[in-house]
Amino acid sequence: MLIAHTDRPHEQAEESPAAPHAAIATGCLSGTLEDKLAAAAAARFQGIEIFESDLVASPWSPRRVRQECVRRGLSIDLYQPFRDFEAVPPEVFAANLRRAERTFDVIEQLGATTMLVCSSTSTDAVDDDDLAAEQLHLLADRAERRGLRIAYEAPAWGRFVNTYAHSWRIVRRAGHPALGLCLDSFHVLSRGDDPAGIRVIPGSKVFHVQLADAPRLTGDVVEWSWHHRLFPGLGSFDLAEFVGHVLTTGYDGPLSLEVFNDVYRQADPRHAAIDGMRALVALREAVSTSGPPAARERLRMTGLPPAPPLGGHVFTELAVDDLSGPVVARTLTALGFAHTGQHRSKPVQLWEQGTARILLNFAAHRTVPPVTAAVCALGLESADPAGSAQRAERLLAPVLPRLRSPEEADLTSVAAPDGTAVFLVRSAASGGWLDDFSPTGTPPRADGLLTGIDHVSLTESVDDFDESALFYRTVLGLHAGEATEIAAPFGLIRSRAATDLRHRVRITLNTAPLRRGDWAPAVPSPQHVAFSSDDVLASARAMRALGAPILRIPDNYYVDLDARLDPPPELLAAMRDHSILYDRDEHGEYLHFYTEILGSRVFFEVVQRVEGYLGYGAPASVPVRMAAHRERRLITLRDAPTRRTDERHDYSLAHLTALSLSPPELVDAAADAGYRYVGLRMTRVTPQEPHYPLATDPALMRTTKVHLAATGVEVLDIELARISPDDDPRGFLRFLEAGAELGARHVIAQLPDPDRARKIDRYAQLCELARPLGLTVDLEFPSWTETPDLREAVRVLRAADQPNAGMLIDLLHFARSGSSVADLRELPVEWFHFVHVCDAPPGVPATNEGLIHTARFERLFPGEGGIDVHGILDALPPGLPYALEIPRATLVAQVGAKEHARLAITAARDHLDRPTAHRARSARSLGPE
Repeated sequence: MLIAHTDRPHEQAEESPAAPHAAIATGCLSGTLEDKLAAAAAARFQGIEIFESDLVASPWSPRRVRQECVRRGLSIDLYQPFRDFEAVPPEVFAANLRRAERTFDVIEQLGATTMLVCSSTSTDAVDDDDLAAEQLHLLADRAERRGLRIAYEAPAWGRFVNTYAHSWRIVRRAGHPALGLCLDSFHVLSRGDDPAGIRVIPGSKVFHVQLADAPRLTGDVVEWSWHHRLFPGLGSFDLAEFVGHVLTTGYDGPLSLEVFNDVYRQADPRHAAIDGMRALVALREAVSTSGPPAARERLRMTGLPPAPPLGGHVFTELAVDDLSGPVVARTLTALGFAHTGQHRSKPVQLWEQGTARILLNFAAHRTVPPVTAAVCALGLESADPAGSAQRAERLLAPVLPRLRSPEEADLTSVAAPDGTAVFLVRSAASGGWLDDFSPTGTPPRADGLLTGIDHVSLTESVDDFDESALFYRTVLGLHAGEATEIAAPFGLIRSRAATDLRHRVRITLNTAPLRRGDWAPAVPSPQHVAFSSDDVLASARAMRALGAPILRIPDNYYVDLDARLDPPPELLAAMRDHSILYDRDEHGEYLHFYTEILGSRVFFEVVQRVEGYLGYGAPASVPVRMAAHRERRLITLRDAPTRRTDERHDYSLAHLTALSLSPPELVDAAADAGYRYVGLRMTRVTPQEPHYPLATDPALMRTTKVHLAATGVEVLDIELARISPDDDPRGFLRFLEAGAELGARHVIAQLPDPDRARKIDRYAQLCELARPLGLTVDLEFPSWTETPDLREAVRVLRAADQPNAGMLIDLLHFARSGSSVADLRELPVEWFHFVHVCDAPPGVPATNEGLIHTARFERLFPGEGGIDVHGILDALPPGLPYALEIPRATLVAQVGAKEHARLAITAARDHLDRPTAHRARSARSLGPE
């Protein structure tokens, strides 16, 4: 990844001397009070509201909290909440006064000056403004004696007082200098009240202001308030107008965030606090540029550079490896791109067409799984890259250091919350970074199937979704639209677009907000790059002729499209022929098509915008695309043998290779590493090994099936039906049924029984039990058992004479037993269904204990040991799946079971996938020079 470096220190944005300082409520953040204070200070808040529940749960005394706040430069602006106080009977009021005095004691020790009192929701309260004003006057009188103030707030769900106008009437009637208002934007705007009425309130009677945004919802306002508030700029409320009205009154107190959100309250409190500060800075910036004159002057900030204008997408960088990279490169070629440049010092390719540029970065990326392509960097044109970086630093966005050679361009980049590097560069036409690439001699296409990058779409975790939107909005100055929700095949999808005012930079963010359990689409966290075209139909025709893997859209979509929008028949027919999707609105039209998934999660889109269309296609098209991608992904996995050359094999991850992984974890590990199959160990062979009772554990069975369906990995075999002299084959019936339920094809059996007639009979019984379930029974012959070699196994199979009988050749057992490759070549082809592949040290242990230890703990990758791997495999029928059974206890302890599984298939592919070429190289090396 291209990385930037800057030595500029972080600096605080300077404000007008009269600007309200920034505060945050502890209720916004996750953790203990200690965590929240540290997070607020790290995000450069100047004040804090302390929630009573946070103090009660803290081991720090109020005086210690006060000291810690002073040390961190935080004022305690408010202590809250004090509930259900006013308009109550005398006996209740007396109790409330006592409660208030005890709370005043705490507030004095904290060093705070203001207590929040929420209007009553109690059934004891009555609808009597005079009584409410009288009792609040008495409370304010007691507070004033201690140098404290009372901020009266009207929650939107207050029993009788639920508007700011009503609360102001009561405060005015009470007429006490220590009694004022707390104005909360959520309570005002969630009810649809006109905030302009705030202007008539004297600023001296507004004691505190709380800010929160929110999506426009219907239903229970309490539920809305406690779970769905958002930081400013992410919801539907016009907070700039609200703040403008407040500041026009002359209010000189803090602007404090009070945002209750289930995601924020579970996130890292420092991240959430930084997000809150960015949102508050952006809100101040909006008011200072477009608010009322008095507000503009109050919020003028001199230390924060404005966001420089952005000119468009300069490049998108994909992290790839040796397997995913060629797949992406072939697709780029079919889309009309040319590989025009190679980075002078890094394994990065430049692909170009029109102004669209894709970088393929073949360097190792820690966060990108193997066999995966992923967007790792965005290059955006900035009118002032240095100013963009300075703004990012002021807003606590990490500016990335760049490792570069002296002659290479000094590029500026900042890290988005999900780790994506955002490069801020001048126009590509001005040179600079393009000079870091040596020309390959291949020129870009002259016909211009594509003209540029229209947008980039990223999938975020639900934790990063709002954080990323705030980053692009505040740091880069993009406008973040409201989130929209889409009913997708695998659950709700929430989407939001971030764009500049001229719509030259478009970034869409997506998340699954209600993700639960293990069920998921076959494409985890998809990303895509959308290219612009002046004629999408012509582009589709040309790209299909070039072999582009265009995603096939089902005919049902076009039947529905015809019914909904009635496009011209000739256009509808052309779109159907080329799998083009369509949308239109009052501004224009949008035609687009997709490629299949490349490298597990990335795909491309080609779009044409007609006239003033600004969207991203009809929401109804998203489920169509997702379902089509999943179907294509599963077909690719299942039909892989017919699509590959004979030099490639299907691989299965045998459970013994990664026995510490549960069946669902094994399936995920296999999918991540590129296996087609897994073998599941459903019975315990030794008392020391883990046991996964799929046959008797419904929850484990259900979860395993979900992971199989989600990944497209299939079960090749189950093990182990080990029939000793005391075992009845009928005892394995539930084991066999469970294997069939998982979709297994084969059962591994062993026969440690010295009585040949008995073991033949029992093996035949096991075959008869398995046959109705569609299972073969494949006999394995470990050299230390009573069925120790190929010859004895052949005797059993011939005598049992069962149509679903099979033989499993395990390369280790075959080599250790001294079995003959020549004999192996003579056996019936139909006996063999898959093979266990491994290597082992050349020396053969002299004892059974040594043989067993090697088999279970010390096998090697193919080509690392002394087994004639190619010789044995060449004696077997072609096309068998290679099940990698390579337990290596020491390596697993060093790198973990999942990484070991990946290393195993990588080594096997390197050694086995091109045996013809391997033998040809060997032959040539022995020939004459």
